[in-house]
Amino acid sequence: MLTQQDKEKIIKKHEVHKTDTGSPEVQCALLTTEIKRLLLHLKKHPKDLHSKRGLLQMVAKRRRLLKYLQEKSTKRYNNLIEKIGLKKK
Repeated sequence: MLTQQDKEKIIKKHEVHKTDTGSPEVQCALLTTEIKRLLLHLKKHPKDLHSKRGLLQMVAKRRRLLKYLQEKSTKRYNNLIEKIGLKKK
């Protein structure tokens, strides 16, 4: 889990407006950070199938959010992909 301070930093970096906590950009950024943390855990513990399932669910959720953002606003999608450091399809 991310600490509250880590979440606040990520939200401030990716927020669309001042009170933003639920935009697709913020959600994808939080999921990406959590995915990276979980990948490190799974490298140490490759047989942890429960965590692996959670990782796959997070990746699927991020993929859905990115697809939604790409359909809604290509400009915002491209900016987010660049900020987070993901590859385009």
